[in-house]
Amino acid sequence: MSHIVDAVPKDEPRSRSGNRSTYSVWGKTYHVLDTSKGYAATGLASFYGTKFQGYATASGELYDMYTMSAAHKTLPLPTYARVTNLDNGRSVIVKVNDRGPFHDDRLIDLSYAAAYRLDILKQGTGRVRVEAIDPKTWKPSQAPTPARAIKTVNAPASSAPAASSGQSTGPGRFIQVAALGERSAAERLKSTLEARVGHPVRIIAAPGAYKVQVGPLTDPIMVESTKSTLKRAGYDQAFTVTPSTE
Repeated sequence: MSHIVDAVPKDEPRSRSGNRSTYSVWGKTYHVLDTSKGYAATGLASFYGTKFQGYATASGELYDMYTMSAAHKTLPLPTYARVTNLDNGRSVIVKVNDRGPFHDDRLIDLSYAAAYRLDILKQGTGRVRVEAIDPKTWKPSQAPTPARAIKTVNAPASSAPAASSGQSTGPGRFIQVAALGERSAAERLKSTLEARVGHPVRIIAAPGAYKVQVGPLTDPIMVESTKSTLKRAGYDQAFTVTPSTE
């Protein structure tokens, strides 16, 4: 999980949904800000995980717990923001693309990956500072310095996958993307995947087919993150294999 990179601020138009000037949830009315410029606030961050995986966010994008995203009640969608854990100094950049959390004591809802990077999974919440980023003036040199990987995570079972320890477990796993009839087609797909997912890709010759597989991946979190990346790229049929099941 520590290898999942920050969101990269870029100038985008407001999403077609999720940006009404006012909206109401549970009897309370919220007013969306005209602009995120200059926004900064401190408060309590929480996170959301598997329960919402794959569901549409307020902006229309699908929620992916393995990307750096967040929900906020009043920031325009999308907004890029730096979130800093005030207790340990860890900092990440997220894309705010959803609405929530609808609790008076919460400022922002982080994706599972962002909560991991800030080391708030175990506690469930954390004190943070949220600062909006202006993509027009953003420079890569302003990105947070990645902290060392967190060795142990005991996330609540209701919020995270049981295997989400972030540690390597057992032999490497592979994600099979396709089984193609021609070697040349398999080689083209291999090149495409290497550029997209940033992991090794191999071709396995089998009777009547050439299997194209991403890996090996020893971290179960990285397996799920890569599968999410492949799904967004249109490879919906990708599945996990181990050396014993090939």
